Amino acid sequence: MAIAIEENVLHVTRPNDTKENRALHGLTRTLIHNMVVGVTEGYKKELDVNGVGYRVAKEGNKLVMNLGFSHQVIMEEVPGITIEVPGPNKIIINGCDKQQVGQFAAEVREKRPPEPYKGKGIKYTDEVIRRKAGKTGAKK
Repeated sequence: MAIAIEENVLHVTRPNDTKENRALHGLTRTLIHNMVVGVTEGYKKELDVNGVGYRVAKEGNKLVMNLGFSHQVIMEEVPGITIEVPGPNKIIINGCDKQQVGQFAAEVREKRPPEPYKGKGIKYTDEVIRRKAGKTGAKK
């Protein structure tokens, strides 16, 4: 891919129209766009923690989570990522790298994914959990 700057505008051009070059053209343009947006505005993921006794706190540069295990789950803040905990049930992850923000949010969510029966666990704020009916009594 050829990248040129003309009058404060980045232009991405491809050498020919083969299928691989067309795919790489869109990929390159999108990666550059994500970098520009990340530096100017930044990326943010919000997570909610639902469940009795589930809570999160920030101690220094560590995220400390009580998720119903016999121990606390502690995650270190990654360079380039900032973690905010405005309340005991809310986590906000900020950063300029879209991939890194999404990956860290997925790793936090992985510690206790939401379950479909009571909805307990860590979920994205805009995520919808499909609920299931529990067991019913024995039928005769």
